[in-house]
Amino acid sequence: MPSPFPGMDPYLEGSEWSNFHAQLSAEIARQLAPQLRPKYVATTNKYFITDTPDDLVVSTQNGIDYHLRTAPDIGIAQRSTQPMARSHASVAIKEAPLELATVMPELVPQYAIEIRDVAERTLVALIEILSPANKRGEGYAEYLQKRRKILLSTAHLLEIDLLRKGKRVPMRQPLPASPYFVFLSRYQKRPIMDVWPVALEESLPIVPVPLLYGDADVRLDLQKAFADVYDAIGLDLLLNYATAPDVPIEDATQAQWAVELLEKARQS
Repeated sequence: MPSPFPGMDPYLEGSEWSNFHAQLSAEIARQLAPQLRPKYVATTNKYFITDTPDDLVVSTQNGIDYHLRTAPDIGIAQRSTQPMARSHASVAIKEAPLELATVMPELVPQYAIEIRDVAERTLVALIEILSPANKRGEGYAEYLQKRRKILLSTAHLLEIDLLRKGKRVPMRQPLPASPYFVFLSRYQKRPIMDVWPVALEESLPIVPVPLLYGDADVRLDLQKAFADVYDAIGLDLLLNYATAPDVPIEDATQAQWAVELLEKARQS
């Protein structure tokens, strides 16, 4: 069963994102492969980025909140306030009264699609599907460092941002108010980028993927890639459309539109 949404599904911006991200990357590589033969190949590249989650809250008795995610077997323990036995030097060592979990960084897998020419194995174009980890905190800084290397190279860069939450890629002019974006940086046009804003009510666009000078662009149909992934892994069975999405739709008009859309889908 297809997604009830005409384009990006906001219900994927949550617990199912990692699964969707990996599958969409592979599907994009598969879609491009026949168009690229025999001069180019498209492969998925898995790498890791540092993420420091801050989505869970542990509250203290005095009302101060600490944003923490703790491992399942880690708790907050109240120690005895009695001093430890005196050492041979007769110095009292007081045991720490509390044990608290610190925020631990995580290495989160990311996927990018690399297009290389067969003859030289040179990176011709990089396609990045942005994830929550590289739109916040340390992960954002790591992604910008990687991005700078690409922008200073001769490789083209296509960035697909299907997440409403988190930091956007840096631009000299303000971006329009849109939930989703596709950014294309052609090597020859830098610093100017082609930008596709995508509304929640719109289908995902067909965008060009540039190759080496003299070769025509190939087409990337993002909506087809999305739909094929959605159907292939049965996301309609994994997403609970009876509740609000993990990342709320903050715009009241769009939120009402989504409610009405889902209601029509249930009745059909």
